Amino acid sequence: MTRPSRAPGRRAATAAAAALALATGTLGTVAAGSAAPATGAGDDGYLGSLSELAGLPEPTDELIHEPTGAWFVELTAKPVADGGSRAAAERQQDRFLAQADAMGADVDVRYTYDRLWNGLSVSASETDISRLAGSAEVAAVYPVVTVDAPDPAATEPAMDSALGMTGADVAQSELGFTGDGLRVAVIDTGIDIDHPDLGGGGTPGGTAFPTGRVVAGYDFVGDDYNADDTSAAYQPVASPDDNPDDCNGHGSHVAGIVGASGDSAAGGVLGVAPDVEFGAYRVFGCGGSTTSDIILAALERAHADDMDVVNMSLGAGFVTWPEYPTATASDALVDEGVVVVASIGNNGAAGTWSAGAPGVGEKVIGVASFDNTEYDARMFTVTPDGREFGYAEATGSPSAPTEGSLPLSRTGTPDSTADACTATGALPDLSGTVALVERGTCPFYEKARNAQEAGAAAVILYNNVPGALSPTVAPPSPADPPITVPVVALSQDDGIELDGRIAAGDAVLTWTDETTTIENTTAGLISSFSSYGMASDLSLKPDLGAPGGLIRSTYPLEGDGYAVISGTSMASPHVAGAVALLLQAHPGLTPAQVRDVLQNSADPADWSLVPDAGYLEPAHRQGAGMLDIDDAILSPVAVAPGKLSLGESEAGAAVRTLTLTNDGDTAVTYELSHADGITTAGAPNNPSFFEGGATVAFSAPSVTVPAGSSATVDVTVTAPAEPVLGQYGGWVVLTPADGQPLRVPFAGFTGDYQQLPILTDAGAGLPALGDVTACQRYVGVNCTMGGQFALLPDGATFTMTEGDYPVVLAHLEHAAQNVSLQLFHAKADGTAGRPYAGGRLNTVLSEDYVGRSGAATAFNAYTWDGTRPRGTGSDRRVEVPDGRYVLRLTATKPLGDPSNPAHVETWDTPVITVDRG
Repeated sequence: MTRPSRAPGRRAATAAAAALALATGTLGTVAAGSAAPATGAGDDGYLGSLSELAGLPEPTDELIHEPTGAWFVELTAKPVADGGSRAAAERQQDRFLAQADAMGADVDVRYTYDRLWNGLSVSASETDISRLAGSAEVAAVYPVVTVDAPDPAATEPAMDSALGMTGADVAQSELGFTGDGLRVAVIDTGIDIDHPDLGGGGTPGGTAFPTGRVVAGYDFVGDDYNADDTSAAYQPVASPDDNPDDCNGHGSHVAGIVGASGDSAAGGVLGVAPDVEFGAYRVFGCGGSTTSDIILAALERAHADDMDVVNMSLGAGFVTWPEYPTATASDALVDEGVVVVASIGNNGAAGTWSAGAPGVGEKVIGVASFDNTEYDARMFTVTPDGREFGYAEATGSPSAPTEGSLPLSRTGTPDSTADACTATGALPDLSGTVALVERGTCPFYEKARNAQEAGAAAVILYNNVPGALSPTVAPPSPADPPITVPVVALSQDDGIELDGRIAAGDAVLTWTDETTTIENTTAGLISSFSSYGMASDLSLKPDLGAPGGLIRSTYPLEGDGYAVISGTSMASPHVAGAVALLLQAHPGLTPAQVRDVLQNSADPADWSLVPDAGYLEPAHRQGAGMLDIDDAILSPVAVAPGKLSLGESEAGAAVRTLTLTNDGDTAVTYELSHADGITTAGAPNNPSFFEGGATVAFSAPSVTVPAGSSATVDVTVTAPAEPVLGQYGGWVVLTPADGQPLRVPFAGFTGDYQQLPILTDAGAGLPALGDVTACQRYVGVNCTMGGQFALLPDGATFTMTEGDYPVVLAHLEHAAQNVSLQLFHAKADGTAGRPYAGGRLNTVLSEDYVGRSGAATAFNAYTWDGTRPRGTGSDRRVEVPDGRYVLRLTATKPLGDPSNPAHVETWDTPVITVDRG
């Protein structure tokens, strides 16, 4: 066992198969089919499904394992921030490690924590961690998940248009707030300390840390660090140092949105709060991935450095439980007076219940992304009139040339979204042409590769739904060949226009080195990639949104100084900067009041899938709506709470009390009303959409708030009767005679939450009993059903030696409060007999707060090592004798009662024969 020097850290929660993804993705590799937008609801309010309305493909039938190899171990003593002592936390950690030694567990300590969260992160096998989870010192065990750093896109959207969307320009120029005196932590890839817009000297390598703007920070990992075990550059050994300079770019981009101080008229970037000071906490190397335990360590360091605001443009996708360590650590930081802002995630294409920690933290401001108003993009021209077409370059392809002409060709028409897909057969000869290909049916990579193999000198991908497109054509696996021709992307309208020119004959494209300004047709709508809530405890997430689609900001000087990245990663720092402006204007606000005020003044947006039809985006996707910071600063009245999480409608109508506080010198009267958002229901990976229908009543039709005083009003929300087992929501609207309305978003669940299914078959007969030999217990391996797992019949024999253990494979359609394995003697007929040790002692594996599987065909793997707990109160495990056994997989429903049979789902394995020889 190895134990490093103590590092800062914090709290944990079990989510057995969460994939942690930095919240900066674009539409990525999602392929789309043709969209058929609804124009009206049916009799039941049905408006369409995600695949129908967003043009998303049917899921692949390949099963995908979501592995883990490192773990948070939360211990029972309180951390320092919760009234505990560092000495007591360290003693308990030492006792836990001594127990691990006594048990012979192979455990390597990665980080230790005591400030915000008491525990450790360790590398260990699933079998060893299941033994250690039974220790009396252990409160919970959670998987450490990886976070991927993104590549930038090639368009150059204007940051100043984003400032105008949220009123940050007004807050700066007319109200005079710039964030002066506030310290904002950026937990990310570091910050380019040389960048002049971020306070540097303008010469790469010429600025010493700390600087006048980047006043604190730490590099937790070093340049070469990369936690992605599928990468050729995999290098999981961190080499920390004191200089958090950025060699990746993402953190500099985020910092620029928070508070760059460049001259936008001269090509620089002006951020939301240009006078803040930064703390730079580098948790990524120059490329690749990091892990959630490093992020938790950075949270503790930010607390030690007295930051006022923390921004995390990252998240654990599908880890929708607020109990996950990065979320609970963030909540503890809020309790210490720090406002924590985090992106909600980029898994919108994966459907509902897809948000991630730390953004789902109870006290965290979780941020959704809206598309920017306009952007500047590189352009080419097309005959016969030389019309300009602005384009985005696809990630994973060579850059487009800046000169030269080529004839245009096409692989289909706007009515045939299977363009260039392998299943449609061979393509025509595209030699020496630029091939126009519509998005849809198969991945971008497949389309680009097929066109390339047909001779295309370049490829243009165009969207099949309104809006811009930022695709990636990076190979899906190291075994796939790269794309070697330029691939660029156009909007749907431009693609259709170009298709018409090709059909007319002899269309020729000319590349240029110039840019053009493009108005975004989806401006002000929720971004297609932005994740859906709610959190698994039925709390409303996200909290609000900000511009995150097509944002230009600072980038390391070695990378041209400026770049664009789309994602909720870009929305989160916009809110973090706005928090600094609000705190400068109202320094006495608590973190809870900051969130309330921002939510009160936010503006709900149209439904992005069918805009301009009178529908509002689901509350559990946009929260309160688009950030409106100048209104937040100027409003004399605040409403608390700033959101209403209503829970299950089975409990009847939900009654909540709103308290209005007036800090102004004039009484204000508000008329009360409400607005409905879209309701979602059905399979999470392809949800259906319905008209809202909640009924909202008030204890009075209006409420008057005296100057310098408070008033209350009761709100009664009755959920719609249909759809059953759906998420509904809307906004309480408080409208004054003069001035801007205030709003309070609400969300709830229709029906009995515990009726949602958890264990479904994923189209492959899951749950199932498997063999883990080929997967080496999954550590560092992306296991699939394609030869790496063998599904086993009744009576399969295991030696219970290294690598020869039974594994239960399960797809989790929804989150689970607990997933466990119980051990039973097998009866003669192969069914479960009496529990091995009786009562709860026959539980041989247990994981709490597990997120849903991230894809329709994803699965989790739960291993039994042939041991059981020794007895009540014991921290030791003993081997079971050779014999015939049955394992029972038990999934407890979210917020369920494990003693209520209606709140659990179970599945029994075939007979497992233990024969150690």
